[in-house]
Amino acid sequence: MSSNNINIKNKKAYFEYHIIDKYSAGVKLLGTEIKSVREGKVNINDAFCAFMDDQLYIRNMHIAEYSHGSFYNHEAKRDRVLLLQKKELKKLVQKTKEKGFTIVPLYMFVNERGFAKIEIALAQGKKEFDKRESIKERDAKVEMGRLRKL
Repeated sequence: MSSNNINIKNKKAYFEYHIIDKYSAGVKLLGTEIKSVREGKVNINDAFCAFMDDQLYIRNMHIAEYSHGSFYNHEAKRDRVLLLQKKELKKLVQKTKEKGFTIVPLYMFVNERGFAKIEIALAQGKKEFDKRESIKERDAKVEMGRLRKL
């Protein structure tokens, strides 16, 4: 089955945020959604996580409608419940109440049992000078790679 090579990354998250702590969370999906995920038709670049009614939801994650779906197809940008243990949820609730902390999705994959998982991170937003530093580090790595090839 080709489900093991599904890995959708949020490249913007590492640039925009300092990653503090990572968690692996299950996602509550509909039938047509998991089929689209297995086809790799997911975008998590604009997605974010928020607490509503003591549950953690991922919002603004785009899962394209399933190509072979009928009128039972899902809504592309609906809110989806993230499945975590209670102690992890309590820790995240406490940290997000502090100023500057947020929860961002980093990576989506399908595990060996066929379940869709999202790696989320407790993150703190970077300031403008931190972003400039990240750009300098990335450019230095590229330059070192070029010099090694010569």
